[in-house]
Amino acid sequence: MSSLPENRLFDRRAAIEEHISTGPYAWIRHPMYTGMLVWFFGASLALGSWWGVPAALPMLGVLMFRIFDEERYLREHLSGYTEYCEKVRWRLVPFLF
Repeated sequence: MSSLPENRLFDRRAAIEEHISTGPYAWIRHPMYTGMLVWFFGASLALGSWWGVPAALPMLGVLMFRIFDEERYLREHLSGYTEYCEKVRWRLVPFLF
């Protein structure tokens, strides 16, 4: 197990690193986006605001668009990303998407 944390400090520079096969990046390609979705929907439910759940749905669409665009760019410009995508199949939720 690696002692390096995954995407420490949420660095905006993209790189494929050896330790990427551990932690959440071994299961899904975009764990930060998954966390954002949990927060969007979870905050509404935690506050008892059922109106907040449908209001969070557009964010799901925005993130989906961003993920597809980001992955297209990374496949073209980051060597090793295509192999990583083949190894880690799921984008947001294991066994679902």
